[in-house]
Amino acid sequence: MTEQLHLDDDSLLDFQATVERALNDRVVLDRTGFYPTGGGQPHDTGTLRAVDDPDRRWRVVDVEKTDTVYHTLEPVGTDESALPSPGTVVAGEVDSDRRSAHARYHTAQHLLSALLLDAFDARTTGNQLYATHAHLDAAYDRFDDEDLGRIEDRLNELVDDDRPVNSYTMDRAAAEESLDTDRTRIDLLPDPITELRIVEIGDAGGDSAGEPYDRTACAGTHVGSTGDIGEVVVTGRETKGSDEERIRFVLADHV
Repeated sequence: MTEQLHLDDDSLLDFQATVERALNDRVVLDRTGFYPTGGGQPHDTGTLRAVDDPDRRWRVVDVEKTDTVYHTLEPVGTDESALPSPGTVVAGEVDSDRRSAHARYHTAQHLLSALLLDAFDARTTGNQLYATHAHLDAAYDRFDDEDLGRIEDRLNELVDDDRPVNSYTMDRAAAEESLDTDRTRIDLLPDPITELRIVEIGDAGGDSAGEPYDRTACAGTHVGSTGDIGEVVVTGRETKGSDEERIRFVLADHV
């Protein structure tokens, strides 16, 4: 199984790895800094190059995780070289702009999920983020314009608080016994996952001082503190079915 380096360091953009398998236009590495599509977050992109022959380079155009992590590659330049063969040591470089945008939107989604649960008792049912916008689905009858204004104001208060974002691993059974599943959303994870990565955001403040504002089981990428998200703009809502609403939002620098 490929070691996923982002689980220990969201900010990692450069790494070295060894090719374990080559399959048509895909390779499997023993370790990777590229995030695979999942949890509403798209995959990273970037490049791989052979350490012993830097002229041999490939674009990483897709990353998927099934039994392990597969990297879909395209040759760079006029040298339509074959995929790196098993045993080749490669240097990986993650596209920093795409990674940063996804991490900012993903952390903003965590804040929004916690806010909706606290203020509206609305549990998150799904989400999807991109490099320029995002949306979140919640179990709620109908948000109105006043609600959206309150949500946007509170989101930006949480951003301005510059609350730290941290992660750690936890045994699933222990997490299910001790953590609030409405917040952690552990029940959404496949049963074979027995060790969880828990992401926490800052202190709740007030009567809950010392408790995190949000605590979620999540394998995605995040920023180091909420201040790194930047201003959030709620752009609208729509009904997605019986008792389900979608909230759309963007970062101010993407408006």
